[in-house]
Amino acid sequence: MSGASNASRSGVSNGLVIFGGSSSSSLTEKLCNYLEVPVGSAISGFFPDGETLVKIEDDVRGKDCFIVQSTCPPVNDTLMELLIFIDSLRRASARRITTVIPYYGYARQDRKSEGRTPITAKLVANMLVKAGADRVLTMNLHADQIQGFFDIPVDHLTAAPVLAKHFLDKKIENSVLVSPDVGNIKFGSDFASRIGSELAVVHKRRLSGDLTVAVTIVGNVEGKNVMMFDDMITTAGTVCEAAKLVRKHGAKEIYVAATHGVFAGPAIERLKAAELSEIVVTDTIPVRDEVKAGLSNLTVLSVATLVGEAIRRIHEHRSVSSLFH
Repeated sequence: MSGASNASRSGVSNGLVIFGGSSSSSLTEKLCNYLEVPVGSAISGFFPDGETLVKIEDDVRGKDCFIVQSTCPPVNDTLMELLIFIDSLRRASARRITTVIPYYGYARQDRKSEGRTPITAKLVANMLVKAGADRVLTMNLHADQIQGFFDIPVDHLTAAPVLAKHFLDKKIENSVLVSPDVGNIKFGSDFASRIGSELAVVHKRRLSGDLTVAVTIVGNVEGKNVMMFDDMITTAGTVCEAAKLVRKHGAKEIYVAATHGVFAGPAIERLKAAELSEIVVTDTIPVRDEVKAGLSNLTVLSVATLVGEAIRRIHEHRSVSSLFH
């Protein structure tokens, strides 16, 4: 994988403890296997009245602690669990607390687009810092500027190396990378350069929170195999409308890739109707059984090695910047 350490996979030095929240238990096991360290012992659940319960069972006094938890659906539950995890470690005298948030929820509202609306991405950042987080490690934020909402260090990884390797291994000929919306041009351009492909852009118009209409396309897709890359697939309205448009303009096979597979609302039905050759996501969010059953063309790639290597470098006070690329 691009950017990974060439050193042998020996266990990292003492003083590192990695905990996995309920939404990222599988990913935590994989990255701990990569680092050759045990998963930290903790209990998380609910009190009878629905309040979240977290109890740390390992001694963390003076330790470098990492909590892996995506704030994915059920978003309020996973976010509250993460905040309580942080508070538990702070009160147990952990030396440093790093929140590893592969998928950062509440990120869509990153600015006041109209009057009397919140900036939830900043609100969540404030909550994490106030709870006691010393550092944040995350991946493919919905907007890059969210990094600036924190007054603590933020390491912002991209899953592009993992996704690009998958498509390079497929050796898709006569291909073009299509950005499904104008806001994703920078990300799409990076991905296109990694796989040596041309770039085209879809201009869309959003009608509501879960409905978008693709208006036109800038670039040539006629007779080409199209790869579309986005940061997330939520209701799949954007990618499915873009798929209709590129097919109308003569595209052949269509592949869709995203870092975060949220798959909410009508996503499964829309993706099935779109007749895509392949849908590729990573395991920043655990893929539900009904999604796997409903999408026979779904491929899930793991970012465990990438995230694990970042954790190793943070713990050993080494540069993480090479992993950004």
